[in-house]
Amino acid sequence: METTEAFDGLECTDCGTTFDATELGRCPDCDAPLDAVYDYDAVDIDRETLSPRPHEGLWQFDALLPFPASTAITTAEGATPLVEAPRFTDELDVERVVIKDDGRNPTGTTLDRGFSVAMTAVAQQEREDVTIASPGNGAQSLAAYAGRANVRHHSFVPSRSTFHNKAMTNVHGGDMRVVGGRFPDAVEAKADGVLDGWVDLQEFTTPYRHEGVKTLAYEIAAGLDWTVPDAVVVPTGTGEFLVGVEKGFRELQTVGLVDDVPRLVAAQPEGCAPIATAWERGLETPEPWSGPDTICGELEITDPAGGELALRALDATDGAAVTVDDDDALESAYSAARYEGIEMGANAGVAAAGAWELADEFDSDATVVLLNTEAGGKSSDLLRSHLMGKGI
Repeated sequence: METTEAFDGLECTDCGTTFDATELGRCPDCDAPLDAVYDYDAVDIDRETLSPRPHEGLWQFDALLPFPASTAITTAEGATPLVEAPRFTDELDVERVVIKDDGRNPTGTTLDRGFSVAMTAVAQQEREDVTIASPGNGAQSLAAYAGRANVRHHSFVPSRSTFHNKAMTNVHGGDMRVVGGRFPDAVEAKADGVLDGWVDLQEFTTPYRHEGVKTLAYEIAAGLDWTVPDAVVVPTGTGEFLVGVEKGFRELQTVGLVDDVPRLVAAQPEGCAPIATAWERGLETPEPWSGPDTICGELEITDPAGGELALRALDATDGAAVTVDDDDALESAYSAARYEGIEMGANAGVAAAGAWELADEFDSDATVVLLNTEAGGKSSDLLRSHLMGKGI
C-alpha cells in the first residue's frame, strides 16, 4: 500500500502489538481496536502549510494521515466553517461561542471524514465489498464513498432510521437491509448477514474512521488562529467523534503547533448515555445501556464500540460528560437555526444543550466550540414536530 512518510503503521490500543496498513480490522491477537501511529519527527508541517485550503478538504493534512492525498477517495469533505454564534455567546455569558458546522460535508455528516480515509484503505487493497450497521447517517455516507470507489456496499439500518438517510442510501446505489427495531438489531443482523470477503467498516473495527475525524481538530485550531479553545462540546454516541478530536489536538501539540489540548465535553441524551454515566461513576469501560429511549437515533448507541477509548480521551483532557433531555436538544437545534442561521440536526442539538448544562463551569473569557455533526435536514421532521408541539 502507498502510505505517507510519517505513517508508522497500526498499533493495538490494548496489547500494543503493531501491524502494517494492510490490516483493515481489529487486533487479530486480542480483538481490541487498532490506531494509526506516526513518526512525528518525520512530520514536516507548519502553521502556514495547514492554513485552510477548502478545495483540498481534509486531505491537505495528509502529512498526518496514513495515505497521501494523491490516493484519496474524496468528495472534498472537510474544510467546513467555524461560524460565530453571537446569541449563544451572550446567553452562555462567555467571550466567544463558535459552531464547527460539519453538517456542510458532502452527505451532511461528520462521518464523511472517516469514510473518506477508510475507503481509501479499501481501494488501495482493491477489495470489492464493504459493510456496516448504522443508525442511518453512516449508511448514506458509506454509500457515497463506496460508490466513488466503485466498491459494492452493504448496510444494515434499523427501521426507525430517517427517510432521508434510507432514501439517499438507495440513491447512491447501496445494498440496504432495513431491520425491524433499533440499532442493536441492525448490528445483530449484520453479524448474521455478512459474507466472507466483505470488509467491515464499523467504527473502531476499521482503524481509519476516527483517523479522518481527527482532522476536525486541525481545522478548529487553524480557524482560531492556532489558539486552543477552552472547551469543545461533542455529541457522543459510539465515541468516534470524541476519540478523533482528542487525537487531533494531541498530535498538534506533539508537533509543536499548539501549546495545549482543550477540555472535551461528551454530550449524550438522557435516554441513552452509557459513556456519560460511566464517566460519572468513575468506570474505565461503559456498561451496556438497557431500555434506550431517545429521539436522537444517531446517539442511541447502547454498547459503544469506542466507549473505553472515549473515557480515556475525557481523562486525558480533564474533560466532562453531560446528559440532556430530548426536548432541550430539539430546542437548542431550533435556536441554532432561528437565531444563528445554522441548520443543526437534532443529534447535534445535544451538544448545544450540553453547553447550557455546563454554563456555570465556563469562565467569562472562555471560547467554547460546539460541534455540529449533521445537517438540519437530516431530522427536519423532528424539528418541525417540536415546533408544532409548542404551537408554532
